[in-house]
Amino acid sequence: MPQPDNINCPSNFSSDCNVTCNNMQQNEYSIALITIYSVVLIGGITGATLMICILKSNIKSVTTTAVLNLIAIHVVFLLTVPFRLYYYASDNWSLGPGFCKLVSAMIHAHMYIAFVFYVTILVIRYLTFFQKTGRVEFYRRLHALGYSAAVWAVMLIIVLPACISQYGNSKLYCNTTCFHFQGELEKSWVRIVNYTMIVIMLTTVSVLFCCQLYILWKVVRQYRAALFAHQEFWAQVKSLSFVLVMIICFVPYHMFRIYYLQHVKDSSCLSQQNEVYLALTALSCFDLLTFLGRGSYLYCPASCTSVKSIFPCC
Repeated sequence: MPQPDNINCPSNFSSDCNVTCNNMQQNEYSIALITIYSVVLIGGITGATLMICILKSNIKSVTTTAVLNLIAIHVVFLLTVPFRLYYYASDNWSLGPGFCKLVSAMIHAHMYIAFVFYVTILVIRYLTFFQKTGRVEFYRRLHALGYSAAVWAVMLIIVLPACISQYGNSKLYCNTTCFHFQGELEKSWVRIVNYTMIVIMLTTVSVLFCCQLYILWKVVRQYRAALFAHQEFWAQVKSLSFVLVMIICFVPYHMFRIYYLQHVKDSSCLSQQNEVYLALTALSCFDLLTFLGRGSYLYCPASCTSVKSIFPCC
């Protein structure tokens, strides 16, 4: 469907909302989004740089493979953050609707690909704990590469292009605004996909949280007074940190999404609030810092002595 030619559309443009945000509210949301994405950009680059420095180049380890993929998806997403900052600062989009869709879709791709690898890391660590093995490995390098390639292929070759080509076509959207595709939520299949992802996310996080608490309880019972001296405890604390990343960054967005889907036409302010909750999911870029501390399964090469003195990872 062709895009409108009007270049003076307001940033909260929506033909369906009953109430629109005033300028003061709009500015408050813009400041919040600029602040969040600036923190994400700085923290994400810092975390990725540190991890690239200390990460052992052994991709046979499933955990190491998952971390490498986390670094990759964070870096790809961080490349799109400056364009978001540009839009929220200037309140104008001049890069075309196609690129707007790509930048808009990348934060969702980032969230769900990261979610897949979080689950991978946690499941492998849980198996390692219950099987009492030191490390679960892919015994052929091809297995590790194949698993990673499959996840990336599904998301970036199938899901992402399909979303970009189909999303944002049912309504007329202003060429000078971006990230305002709430009109698509009137489609039944879009609502079904949204509710499905909400159920998957909330159910999976709840199950992983319960499993992690059970494992921590067993570790505490086993080591008791000498708890803090055992690497197993610190390894489980790191696993818990991944669960907490999902709870803090992903769960609020999906919880709000339930309300948003039911009241999307009530006010364009809801769309801005949805953008803030979505921006909070990007704080998951700080997850790599959880590997910098005691109990990590990662290896610190001698060349990173200065980094190890600040963030002991072994």
